Parts: sequence; structure tokens; C-alpha cells
Amino acid sequence: MTCCSFLQEITWRCSRAHMTVRVMAAEINEGSVPAYYREVYDAICCRTSGRVQVEVFHKLLQRTNLPKEALNQIAEHVESTHGFLSKLSFYKALALIALAQQGKQPRPKLLENCIQELPKPQLGDPRDLSALRMQPAQEDVLTISQTLDKLLVKDTVKVELTPEKKGLFLKYVEYQVTSQRFKIPVYRRYSDFDVFHEVLLQRFAYRVVPALPPKRMLKGVLTSVSERDFIEGRRRALGRFINLVACHPFFSEDELVKTFLTFSGSDVQTKLRDTYKKTGDEFMTNRIATLAKEYLPADIQAQFSTSREVIRNIHNSFQRLRDRAEKMAERSRENASDLKLFGQELSSLGLDASPLPPLAPTQSTWGALRESFKSLSVEFDVLSDKATQQGRREEDDVVEKLNLFLDLLQSYRDLCERHEKGVLHDHQRALQKYGVMKRQMMNATVQSKEPTTVEQLESRIVQQESAIQTMELRNYFSLFCLHQETQLIFTYLPITSHILGAFVNSQVQGHKEMGDVWNELQPKLGCLFASKNGVKSSI
Repeated sequence: MTCCSFLQEITWRCSRAHMTVRVMAAEINEGSVPAYYREVYDAICCRTSGRVQVEVFHKLLQRTNLPKEALNQIAEHVESTHGFLSKLSFYKALALIALAQQGKQPRPKLLENCIQELPKPQLGDPRDLSALRMQPAQEDVLTISQTLDKLLVKDTVKVELTPEKKGLFLKYVEYQVTSQRFKIPVYRRYSDFDVFHEVLLQRFAYRVVPALPPKRMLKGVLTSVSERDFIEGRRRALGRFINLVACHPFFSEDELVKTFLTFSGSDVQTKLRDTYKKTGDEFMTNRIATLAKEYLPADIQAQFSTSREVIRNIHNSFQRLRDRAEKMAERSRENASDLKLFGQELSSLGLDASPLPPLAPTQSTWGALRESFKSLSVEFDVLSDKATQQGRREEDDVVEKLNLFLDLLQSYRDLCERHEKGVLHDHQRALQKYGVMKRQMMNATVQSKEPTTVEQLESRIVQQESAIQTMELRNYFSLFCLHQETQLIFTYLPITSHILGAFVNSQVQGHKEMGDVWNELQPKLGCLFASKNGVKSSI
């Protein structure tokens, strides 16, 4: 019989013994238990539950080298509940083991003859038995076991403009928001995003919550074209915001996010606020919030300072890279415009039907050249389209990904600032206020003021002590979350290789497509010149 199957049989027999042990409970009392029993129990019991695991009991039985039949008889009279033996059951098992080692039948009735003390089993030094103990692995609640790929596949959310502005008098923009995870298209206004951001920040004040783009630009500055550009830029920024939220390891499973991505009722803002009121902030719902201090490393402040500086430098560098990438995309768009205008000028020349003056040579080739210019303008239109596509690729595949990464880094810097200016600052102010109250209490006692005044001060001091304790717990939980969010930022760092790869691919594809058109255009220039000089060499 395998070890696993034997363990299963023991577990089954232990469950059958439930009633038997209850009847026999009176047969054992602490006075009849040898000290050896207690030493063995202390050596192998689980430190967290104070009971003996069935797996550990099985290992102990194997050490006795008793016959299988005797082991089964012992297990039949031992009670286990949810995989554990109580102290009473374990003592009973030790007594039955001792009987079996003496060559007797391990039956409970024989224990009735043990008037003074239960028999002592031969199991060796109790200190050597501690190796049998199986402690459950301590849960590593501080570490985020996520990879970038796991984060990115959590969800992808599309944010698209609806075709027309809504509203009878005051027009507003509406977005269709579609989550790949929930597959329910919903419609949201900017104000809906704003309320969602507000309650998300209240719920997860100690996490990286990305910022929203501004609602509008300054009045009187926008033209119709720049307004369209602003609305498109805001749509992209809202898309980055909701995707970072939907892929966050803690936000993604929260009811607030599900409500925003799936609720199709008429008033999503009220629904979001009601959802938050039911749950409260993360400190109130996280099961380890009040124990956060126990999980923090001793050098948490040093780690925080070092990580903050590293991330700040990365943020600054990638801001400069994003600025360069934006200029490259802008140059591609300008190149497309210049090529378009170049082709249009060639077309204008080709369409000019003005007669030649008498001074022109009789055999002038100008007429043929003008026809060629018209055909060449088509090629430049193709070049312009390719340059436009290149600018779009640089914008979508490079600049947009850089902006996503920068949004995340900025939200981390905002979180660090909230920690220092929020919880930490409030805690320090509460301590100062507590000190003032204590001094007032001492003065009131010395000056023998009325009992009512002293009692009021005492009550306020008690309330302030409670508030300080809560703030201390929140401060440690804030550090706990900050430690996890720092891990999240470092988990996202490999996205930089994705961005660089997208940049290289966009350049390779763009130059190849443009090169193919230029290569096709080169032979067509032959008709413009009497020799190859115009094509192969400068004139």
C-alpha cells in the first residue's frame, strides 16, 4: 500500500472513531498522563492551531514499525476533525501505541486497567520528533506574484467616440466603453469618468490611481480643428486610464470597476457612489490591514526612498524619450504634407496649357515634360499616404505606449506624495494635538478645576488616543500598499522593451514602404531627360 493510500485509510478510520473517543473521554485525565505524552505533543503539534495534523500523526505511526493491522486498529479508535487530532485524541493514540508495542491488542478497554498512569510508548527523544511537524507555509501577502503578461491579459478596454455629440442645448461628447472581459458596451460621459476616478481614489487611497485628462481647454483658444485634436487626445488619455485600472491586480476584481464597465442604467454616477458607500475604503475591507506592520521589512523606509529615486529617474528619462518620439511622429506628418504639396505643384505644372512664346525652340520638349509631371503627381500622392501611415504608426505604437507607461509612473509619484502629505502628515498632527491635550490635562489637575472639566479632557484624550492608534495602523497599511505598488511599477518595466521593439518595427516598415515607392518612381524619371544624367548624377 502506498504512503498516500495508507494516509487516506487512516483518515477514514479516524473519522469512524469519532463516537468511540467521546465515550472514552472520561478515561483520560491530566493526572494520568505521563510527562512524556506532553513532551511528544509539544514537539509535533501545529504552532498555529495547537493540534496535531493527521499527516504528522501518520509519520509518527510509521516510526513505531508496528504491523499494519495494529496501526489500523489504533487509527480506528482515534478521532480527527478537519485533518487534525485534538490533544485528547492524540494522548489516546499514544496510549494505544504503547499497548501495541507491549504485544497487547490496542483496544480502548485495556486502558481501563491503567489506574495510575497511562503506558509510555517507545518513540525516542521528543526533541527528535519535532522534525515531523508540518507547519503551513506562511502566506506571503506582501509580494505581488504577477508578470507583465499576466497583467496585460486581465482585460483590454476600448474607448471610442460616438458619432455625434449629445444634448439638446449644451452639447457633450459621449464615449462607448467596451471591456473585452465583460463584453458589455456601455456609454459614458467625461463626468462619469470623473466620478469613477473620485470614488476609486477614495476606495484605494493607498494605491496607484492614474490621473484623468483635463475636461476642457481654455475658452477662446481653440479653433474647430484644435478642438477635434483635443477631444481625440482626451479619448486616448481616458483609454489609458481605464486600461491601467482594469489591469491592476487589486482594482480589476473590485465591484467599482465592474460597475463602471457593465452598468447600463441611466445614472451610473449614483450607482458608483452607492457601491462605494457599501464597501468603504480598502483599509476597512482588507483582511490584513490592521496587521500590515508585521509583514513590513525592517528597512521599509530605506527601500521606499531608494525605489522612489530610481522610479523618478526612469520617469524623467522616458518623458524625454516620449518628447522625441512625438517630434518624430510630427515630422512624419509634416513630411506627408510636404510630399502632398510637392505632388500638387507637379500636377499644376502638368495642367498648365499656356502656349509657348515665339522665343521657345521649335523642338521644345516642354509639352512632353508637362504630361510627365501630371503622372508623377500620382506617385507623390502615394508617398504622402505612406508618410501619413508612418506618422500614425509612430503615434499609435510608440507615443501612445510611452504615454501609458508615463501615466503609470506619474500615478506612482502622486501616490508617494499622498503618503507623505496625507496619512503621515495627519498622524504627526494628531500626535501634536495629543500633546496639547495632555498638557491641558496636567494644568487642569494642578489648578484643581471642576471635575466636569477634567472629565471632558479625559474623554477627549481617550478619543484622541484611539484616533492616533487608527492613524498608526493606516500609516503602516499605507506603507504596505506602497511596497506592493512599487513592485507593480517594477513589474511594468519590461514594457520598455515592447516600446523599443514597436519603435524599431515602425521605422523598418516605414522606410521599406517609402523605399519601395521611391524605387518604383526612379525609372519613370527617364522620360524627363535626354540622357541618364538627370537621374544618376547632378545637373
